[in-house]
Amino acid sequence: MSDQGKSVGIWTPANIVTMVRIVFCPAWLLLAEWARTAGLLWQGNAIAYLSFFVYLVLTLTDKLDGYLARSRNEVSDFGKFLDPIADKLVVLIAMIYLGEVNLIPSWMTLVVLAREFLVSGLRMLVASEGTVVAASNLGKAKTATTMAGLCALLLYVALPASLGACDPLLGSPSGLGFALYWIGEMSMWVAVALTAWSGADYFIKCWPLVSRG
Repeated sequence: MSDQGKSVGIWTPANIVTMVRIVFCPAWLLLAEWARTAGLLWQGNAIAYLSFFVYLVLTLTDKLDGYLARSRNEVSDFGKFLDPIADKLVVLIAMIYLGEVNLIPSWMTLVVLAREFLVSGLRMLVASEGTVVAASNLGKAKTATTMAGLCALLLYVALPASLGACDPLLGSPSGLGFALYWIGEMSMWVAVALTAWSGADYFIKCWPLVSRG
């Protein structure tokens, strides 16, 4: 049931987009692992480029499902439940994968995962009290920065070593790979800081409900 009382089913365009994003998460991971285990990273190989392109599409459709639901007046409880899961999967599978190729330390993934558990738990708590805490600009900035950093690093691993990829510390300072590496790394540091900050901000906003016991 939408906010306006319109009855909608599960198979709305918005929910279909969300479900496609979820299905493509493991499909993307299989593609990326194929490139990694076959030794195709930093080779400018078509499989590695395809892996980057598919992930880019997953990130660009981040807001599409929500837009479709609102514009068609088809906001549903099923969509509200499924959309955050899709968003979290898109981020976490890329972070885990990039951790396997030693581009993202495990503690960064842990911070993001812990924040998502905390916020999800708080959302359930405040929802049970009939309260809605609006998403902050911090959360939006966190999402945008995270996606930008992940996409930069995934393109970096797809580039051939001749473009400055594979060894950023020794590569040419003018190389495209060198630039993408540092853009990705700096973006992820900022994203993790925003992740912790937005999580703390959400907790502070929910504290009056939490402290009531």
